[in-house]
Amino acid sequence: MNKFFSKLAKIKSKKEYISWLFSYSKPYIPRIILVMFFNIMATVFSILMALLSKTIIDSATGGNIIAWAIGIYFIMIFVNIAFTVANSLVSIMLNERFSFGIRKQVYEKIIHAHWMDIKEYHTGDLMTRFTSDAGNVADGIVNTIPTIIELFFELCATFFTLFYYEPLLAIFAIILAPISALISYAFARKMHKYQKKVQESESAYRSFVQESLANLLIVKAFTIEDEAVDRLTNLRDNRFKWVLKRAEVGIASSSALNFAFQFGYIAAFAFGAIQLSNNSITYGTMSIFLTLVNRVQAPIINLAQQLPKIVSIFTSAGRIIELEDIKTEDRLPNKIDSTNVGVKLDNVNFGYTEKDFVLEDVNLDIKPGEFVAIVGESGIGKTTLVRLIMSFMNQASGLISFYNKENESEPANASTREFISYVPQGNTLFSGTIRENIQMGNYNATEEEILEAVKMAAADSFISELPKGIDTVIGERGHGISEGQAQRVAIARALVRKAPFLVLDEATSSLDEKTEIKVLEGIKKLSPRPTCLLITHRPSVLKYCDREIKIENKHTI
Repeated sequence: MNKFFSKLAKIKSKKEYISWLFSYSKPYIPRIILVMFFNIMATVFSILMALLSKTIIDSATGGNIIAWAIGIYFIMIFVNIAFTVANSLVSIMLNERFSFGIRKQVYEKIIHAHWMDIKEYHTGDLMTRFTSDAGNVADGIVNTIPTIIELFFELCATFFTLFYYEPLLAIFAIILAPISALISYAFARKMHKYQKKVQESESAYRSFVQESLANLLIVKAFTIEDEAVDRLTNLRDNRFKWVLKRAEVGIASSSALNFAFQFGYIAAFAFGAIQLSNNSITYGTMSIFLTLVNRVQAPIINLAQQLPKIVSIFTSAGRIIELEDIKTEDRLPNKIDSTNVGVKLDNVNFGYTEKDFVLEDVNLDIKPGEFVAIVGESGIGKTTLVRLIMSFMNQASGLISFYNKENESEPANASTREFISYVPQGNTLFSGTIRENIQMGNYNATEEEILEAVKMAAADSFISELPKGIDTVIGERGHGISEGQAQRVAIARALVRKAPFLVLDEATSSLDEKTEIKVLEGIKKLSPRPTCLLITHRPSVLKYCDREIKIENKHTI
């Protein structure tokens, strides 16, 4: 009974995959049909060339050479090449567009999904799904599935042509198709298992590379370079093991099929030779026998060889659909005037697990324009509180809402981030120019507004000394400038947004006291004055705050 339900679940999942593949392929169907048309025409011309070659050979055997037939044969060769070239060009463009379309869909899903749900996946695994899995699906829909349809057409066309000349030989050639299907089915389950293992091992491989390069300083600081290389080698060996197993199954399947069809070709050759010796057929007919028998068998072999690709399509589609199942963030239309906003937390509870809460019965009211410091020991839940307010995570219970001076309110959701500026912990800069990093806070900001934010963040002094000023290119995570300078750029990015609610999570930890005072005093002088929530360990910051809130024993005090 369990096996029955397991098989039923697999059938349902495959139907879901097919439905997903079809729905996503709809916009590309006309171009896919064009690719199939080129391939089918190439097949038609190949069959016509085989028939024409029979006429030429029979004529030559009788002492006559038909010049017009040879001329048409050459023309057909060039036309066939033209169809092949056209097919290649259209396929390349279609594959590129289609694969980008899937990658864009995956990327949009990741960007708009709940942050906590996405954090369950390693970045390397997401990259594998974004690149390798998306590529497998695109190649499958653009190339593999049309190829299968084309091979069926080729099989039917050559079979009926051969049947016209010699029914017995045509039936003998096609009878091997069920054998091919049985062999393919026997290897399909193992192929699916090994394909999944290959993708998982690739994810682990990429994840380690991404993490070790992102944390290169740690690798160097603890002098574990050799251990890191050994770990990479072990991951490569594990991936190689599954790639090899997948290849072994594929080779075994194709070898069995090739043996069966070689036997069929030899049988066809012997049959033709006997017929030729009895003068039952001409040399031209013998030629077309051998050509068409081969063309009947070739599609069957090629169809069987598409098995690994079909398995790859479904395996990769399943991994992408898994991301599709992640819920998108709730985005409600902003209904309140956000010129001045505060935030309320009523009986908020949150835990990373159901049994272990980080915050319990938190009640908090930060009024519009108020400067509030959140203090407490490391790991007590300060950053968690900020993430709840910004709707990066959802509270287990309770209510978080933003309100204005008119007492209009709306619950915290992804849309309420539109009136929040955020400076997170650590270095969060992107590779590119300093200007591009600051503009992320407000892509509509004028030059004057950008320079004003730079000055308020006390970043103008060091930026003016850079070779290209604000257009100086920095590397990943601000490589090329100091931690303190990177933090000032991040503050400028937040200030250029001119949001009514400002969150500073240890945002001045890398600044000297003089620069820190300058930044905080500048923020307090803004008009209208933003509501400011500061997470800090520095006592010097507290004097700029209207009050402080301490998190202790999972509660706010």
